[in-house]
Amino acid sequence: MIDVTHQINSVSRRVGRRDFKAGEARVVTIGQSYDAPPEDVWDACTDPERIPRWFLPVTGELRLGGRYQLQGNAGGTVERCDPPKSFFATWEFGGEVSWIELRLTPEGEGTRFELDHISHVDDQKWAEFGPGAVGVGWDSILLGLSGHLSGGDSVKPEDAMAWLMSEEGRRFVTESSEAWFAANVASGEEEAVARAAADRTTAAYTGADAEERTD
Repeated sequence: MIDVTHQINSVSRRVGRRDFKAGEARVVTIGQSYDAPPEDVWDACTDPERIPRWFLPVTGELRLGGRYQLQGNAGGTVERCDPPKSFFATWEFGGEVSWIELRLTPEGEGTRFELDHISHVDDQKWAEFGPGAVGVGWDSILLGLSGHLSGGDSVKPEDAMAWLMSEEGRRFVTESSEAWFAANVASGEEEAVARAAADRTTAAYTGADAEERTD
């Protein structure tokens, strides 16, 4: 049993923009604090033996300049690496390239995890789904990492997908999408535009009809 609301409320979310490479990029930032030292969180995020216990099997070379591939998901190149503080890598999926930057900061006896997902998204595509397009996925990833760092059992990808389609999983997705709606509005997006994007995101992840959504 997962305390869905507690996990959603334990995560911080921001939406912004920055000048990056070819021009202005959208930035989706997600963060959470963990009761584990930075070295342990770093190891969980970079050790190919540990990553599959909470996320997906990974192949390649997880080092500066190395290529990685997550099974059935994104791959890319590690462009910067400063263990156990940060890494920066491309995130290549569906023929598109974006970037991720992970930062780990000591916080008392624990660690503050913060990740930026940076992408050049045209306004039309952004308006369709908003930050939830990637944000809901990252919420799911942090849920897995939280369970792993707290001593939970390893999670198989097929079991994780089955859970997301369960009633509890669909509630998690819905609450995540709503949280990204709030972050989108806080960034300055028009509420009606953010609302429509969040509804489409929820429908896409849950298989529901956005027009049938009720508040």
